[in-house]
Parts: sequence; C-alpha cells; structure tokens
Amino acid sequence: MCAAKSTGGIDLGLEGRVALVTGAGAGIGREIARWLARAGCPVAVNDIDPQRATETARALLAEGARAIPVVADVRSEDQVSAMIGECRDTLGSLDIAVNNVGMNANRPLTPFVELDAAHWRDVVEQNLIATALCCVAEARAMLEQSSGGVILNVSSGETTRPSPQLVPYGAAKAGINHLTQSMAAELGPQGIRVLAMAPGTTVTEKVREVMGEDHLASIAASNPLRRMTEPEELGRMAVFLASDLARCVTGQFVLADAGAHLSRSRPDHGDA
Repeated sequence: MCAAKSTGGIDLGLEGRVALVTGAGAGIGREIARWLARAGCPVAVNDIDPQRATETARALLAEGARAIPVVADVRSEDQVSAMIGECRDTLGSLDIAVNNVGMNANRPLTPFVELDAAHWRDVVEQNLIATALCCVAEARAMLEQSSGGVILNVSSGETTRPSPQLVPYGAAKAGINHLTQSMAAELGPQGIRVLAMAPGTTVTEKVREVMGEDHLASIAASNPLRRMTEPEELGRMAVFLASDLARCVTGQFVLADAGAHLSRSRPDHGDA
C-alpha cells in the first residue's frame, strides 16, 4: 500500500469492508475508489466503458489493493442488479456504495425556455434515476446481509444556488439530496447510513479540457478559498464519511466547493 490504512493510530474501521464505486473509470470516481482502496477496502470499480474500468482496477491492484472491474450502465435496472451481484459474488459482500455517476449528459448550457422533454429526461435519467436505481439495489443487498452499510451519493454544489442554463442538472441533483435524506430516515434503524457529498467545480482532466485555464482561474478567484476542489480531496472526504469516524452521521449533505456557495450564483458546470 502506498498510504496507511489509519491516521495517527486511529482505526478507520474500513479494513476488509467491500466498496463499490460507480463511474470510477476516471475523475472523481477514480480518486474515490483509490482512496477507499488505500484505506483497506476491496473495491468493485464500475464504469460503462470496459477499458476505463479495467485501467482503474489495475491501478489499484498495482498499489496492493484488491479490486475488480464491473462494467454496467447504471441507467439500466437489470445491469445495476447484475453489477451488485458480481460485486458480492466476487468480493463477498457490499458494505460501502458510492454512487458517483452523474453529469449534464453532454448537453450544452441551455436557457430555461428552450428546454424540451428529451433534454429533461436525459439529464434526470443520468443523475437522479441512475442514482435511485443504484440505491435501491444497494440497500436491498445491505438489508439481506443484515450488517448495515454506507451509501454515499455524489450530488453537486449547483443545488445550493440558482443554476441559470443548467436547470435540469441542478434540479436532478437536488432530487438526490432529498433521496438521501429520505433513505437515511428509512434505513437508519437497520444500520445503513446514507449521505450526499456535493462537489463544486472540481479540476478533473475533462473539466480542464472543456473549461480552459482562464475560466478555471476566474472561478477560483471568485471562491472564498481562492481555489477549486481537487479530485483527490473528494476521495479523502469519501473515506471519512464511510469510516467509523463518521458513524453517527447520516442524512447529511456535505459541501466541498471551496466556499463557492457563499459567493456565486452562476453555473460552474464542472462538478464531474
């Protein structure tokens, strides 16, 4: 392992706990998978792209972790069910699930009055519905195991402020926040914690390519911390929220946006 499984002698309680991370072939998902593996979790690496899933799994194996690629389109109920089954059959259980898939569905910024039904369906399906389908299957598996678990949904800082020209995305991500709270209330008595983690603009390779350095610099300058979130920082946050250090925390929406919600009301369109 290239990083310790505990910090300062503190046991994180993650050693041997099986984690599934969706959309882990790149960006935020890949860093979350990497940091959970470093904390001692065997990891099922999901991506819709077989090559990307395999590359991430191989990278984790090279660091000494146990990891498997699990290819699935999480918009498909059948494929989600098969993904959960493969994770449990191969790694033995499902203890931590991180639902990271979600973006603006490759849609351009669009004024509200120009939105059509296809746009709404596309963005809502890729964010809210995909997350909900995963949550249902994950919760069923955890209830069947009768050993509790943690479900962590990746939401967005766009839910904390108006999102001009990104209305479907912000609305779908806001639905994930409500889904998280409702699940936490219903599943808490069975020992399942449910949380949402909300990045602001996160400097992934894709975001850097799409937005450009000048735009990224202007966003950073507008944040109270004068910086943006790095994917690695979200990986560390996921480890904390999944760990026993946060075992009394559920139903929460945790922002990681360098304070952007305090200062801006324009869209970032760069969470993923």
